[in-house]
Amino acid sequence: MTDHDEGVSTLAKQGSITFVGNVINGALGFAIVMLMTRFVSPSVYGLFVLATSVILFMQVFANLGLPLAIDYFVPQYLDEGEQGKAKGVIVQVTATVLVTSSLVALFLAFSASYVSDFFQEPSLQVALLLLSMTIPMLAIYNVLLTSYYSIKKLQYRVVMRDLVRPIVRFTITAGMLLAGFGLLGLITGYVVGLFVAITVGSALFTYKAWSLLSVKLEFVAPGPMLRYSLPLAMTSVVYVLMGHVDYFVLGFFLDSDDVGIYRVGYMLGSGLMIIFNSLAPVFKPLIAETRDDTELVRERFRVAARWIAGITLPIAIVLALGGSAYLSVMYTPQYTEASTVVALLCGAFLFNVTFGGPDGTLLQGMGYSRLVFVNTLVLFGANFAVSMALVPIFGIDGAAIGSATALVLVGLLTLAELYHVDRIHPFTRDFGKIVLSGVPATIAGAPVVYFIDSATITAAVLPVAVLSVYVGSLIVTDAFTENDARMVAEFSPTAQKWLPARLFNR
Repeated sequence: MTDHDEGVSTLAKQGSITFVGNVINGALGFAIVMLMTRFVSPSVYGLFVLATSVILFMQVFANLGLPLAIDYFVPQYLDEGEQGKAKGVIVQVTATVLVTSSLVALFLAFSASYVSDFFQEPSLQVALLLLSMTIPMLAIYNVLLTSYYSIKKLQYRVVMRDLVRPIVRFTITAGMLLAGFGLLGLITGYVVGLFVAITVGSALFTYKAWSLLSVKLEFVAPGPMLRYSLPLAMTSVVYVLMGHVDYFVLGFFLDSDDVGIYRVGYMLGSGLMIIFNSLAPVFKPLIAETRDDTELVRERFRVAARWIAGITLPIAIVLALGGSAYLSVMYTPQYTEASTVVALLCGAFLFNVTFGGPDGTLLQGMGYSRLVFVNTLVLFGANFAVSMALVPIFGIDGAAIGSATALVLVGLLTLAELYHVDRIHPFTRDFGKIVLSGVPATIAGAPVVYFIDSATITAAVLPVAVLSVYVGSLIVTDAFTENDARMVAEFSPTAQKWLPARLFNR
């Protein structure tokens, strides 16, 4: 085989680790929501969604975007052999976010009654008071996550985020709901799960990164970190608002049960993010390391884009066609009202994550934090405007149209920016084969949905029909490349035998 970019192997190896973690986390996340929807009413679940949305929005102000500086600056300092400065970045960010997040938590605690009055939900005040303590916890949690990203030790991030937190949360929530605690049970599971995850994550990072943490501390100039982080902080504010504006708009115009139903549909549709979320944590540091080598960045982007699109596309087809069946089987029949939401979001998320991701991971890695901020403003503005106009008319479907419109718009904007700044784009013959293979797969899946009445049978048969035709189409069109072979070898060496031998003999 010819010389190749070792970054592709790193992307595959670390991506496979995060993929396994995301699958586990996703399964446990769906299990938690299934538990909630069976033990509490849509209105109680919707109230919990509103409360956590407010918390997640406020915590963005609390950390000033500084955790995002860790996986940008630390890889660069480590690559230059300046471990003291790498440690300095982590220490300075941690100290700063502890102070700012504590102040924001106090502010929210004192203003909880006003937020409750705005949404006309009296119980929301109690939920916000109890959850306000999680704002500094979430700040430290994010510091730990980006610290793991920066040193490419994602297996320990998997332990903290994808195993410990959801398992503890599920266990505590289940116990509390069985004991009849309702909303208090949902809140307790959320808080305890986060606390235990931080404890375990801190211990693991201290042990595994001791060689970094034990070096002499060198403080770094705050200016570059702030110039990089503040645009991303504003980006995060707008992006989190975008991610939760649907719930805020629905909570304002409709009832809390509509919020709960929409949340279930949104969660199912955003399940498409699993592949992007598996590659993004290691993709950004890989881009940051070689941001001045445009050709290498272009090649890494094309490999990542093909893999994200190639694995996400069949999932999108299955969920878009069978959304009603999966909502009925996984939750309860009353949640099938969100089937249109699932279909709209599947198409939008597929388009968006393929071209740089919803948070502009590629642009972040290349240092274009201001472009990411502008894009996120567009994302929020489009979502808010369309949702405000359509929710009173179409209900939860109006919110889905708002999100879908914004995601597609920003995907197009990201494509234009990448081509303008560095002539980077993902469109190749091999990429086209991936996209076109989705057409026969969709045609194969449609009859399953329309001719089978049982939701359970549809949910079981649909993935088999779509995936078999999709993979067959990839084989017929000879869509696999040398980079694909190396990626597959890193994910699973035994899977190599399913790819043409010529790919390993170049």
